[in-house]
Amino acid sequence: MEYEHVHCTRRCAATGRELRPGEAFYSVLTDEAAKLVRQDYSAEAWTGPPAGAVGWWKSHLGQPTKRPVHWAPNDVMLDLLDQLAQDPQRADMRYVLALLLIRRRVCRLEQTVRDEANQETLHLFCPRRQTEYRVAVVMPDQRRTQEIQDELARLLFAA
Repeated sequence: MEYEHVHCTRRCAATGRELRPGEAFYSVLTDEAAKLVRQDYSAEAWTGPPAGAVGWWKSHLGQPTKRPVHWAPNDVMLDLLDQLAQDPQRADMRYVLALLLIRRRVCRLEQTVRDEANQETLHLFCPRRQTEYRVAVVMPDQRRTQEIQDELARLLFAA
């Protein structure tokens, strides 16, 4: 499955209202006809991710005058993905990072496999390193989501 990066629509999918700079909003990825689709929701209209959501996150719409944020180099993100494989307590963070790497087209989602215990695993391929990754689907709860966002921002963003 390929995912073409789609920027924030700046419009709430539920209400049609334009999102304002600095406003919190939620984005969700869903699988529709074997294609990932992004929708953005204002915080007031957000009722949680829809059934079958591939991933979702909370963000803030940037201010027009803010300097752009720069990601850490792709190799740094891939190294972090490798490190997190050794820490089962942070499997949810590894899952979120894997989604980010798919979004940035560093890795490609080859397939999703469900085992006998009903545990989903993403099978990723990184053309840059010619490496396959297996990432457990571990959806973080609301509290943990904010912790993961804060930690990834601290580790991977540079102003």
